[in-house]
Amino acid sequence: MHSKIDIVIMAGGKGNRLMPLTQNRPKPLLKVGDKPIIEYNIDRLAHNNIKQINISVNYLKEQIIDHFKANNKHQIDFNFISESKSLGTIGSLKLLDNLNKEYVLVMNADLLTNVNFEALFNDFLSKKGDALVATITYEVKIPHDVIETKDAYVTQLKAKHSYSYNLNAGIYLFKKECIDFIPENTFFDATDLIKVLLEKGKKITNYPISEYWLDIGKPEDFKKAQEDIKNIKL
Repeated sequence: MHSKIDIVIMAGGKGNRLMPLTQNRPKPLLKVGDKPIIEYNIDRLAHNNIKQINISVNYLKEQIIDHFKANNKHQIDFNFISESKSLGTIGSLKLLDNLNKEYVLVMNADLLTNVNFEALFNDFLSKKGDALVATITYEVKIPHDVIETKDAYVTQLKAKHSYSYNLNAGIYLFKKECIDFIPENTFFDATDLIKVLLEKGKKITNYPISEYWLDIGKPEDFKKAQEDIKNIKL
């Protein structure tokens, strides 16, 4: 896996929803248990023999850069992509001139997950897609029967009490040529790129994450992470 993939971790966001925790500290450096959120992802990638990692930084970026200068137990070759303005969740890839491998793995820094990256990569190869979006199953439970109506008349009564949706898990894998569709120096999210690729007729595959996954966006997510970390091996 590692010889074919460039890794980019997106760590430039402000973490507005976690204020005031992120007032003086970037979200990726907030501690869950005894170490920063981003380090769990670095550890997992290092476990997959990844030796080079690009980290896209913006908000309070010096703290992230300094942190890894002082803490690099895996001897990773870090390359920091410094945004001069906010470029969304994937726009900063256009600032990289060292993407020279066949594939690019892009992930958000604020995820807590023990996803198997090797299995994800092999799944992608087996399906022969152009890009992959990792997803999490989200179930909505409905307490009563669903009544469908048209023009004030009942047309159907459904006894279905839950609906399942695939939610974006913030982990993507792209063939290198997909990166060409990202515009220069423009705010551009990973979801924007997926939409463009779909319009171009590219094949996007889905990888459902069956392992633990948590996106730390809101205070309640951060609180949940502090509890979960006591019981989950990451």
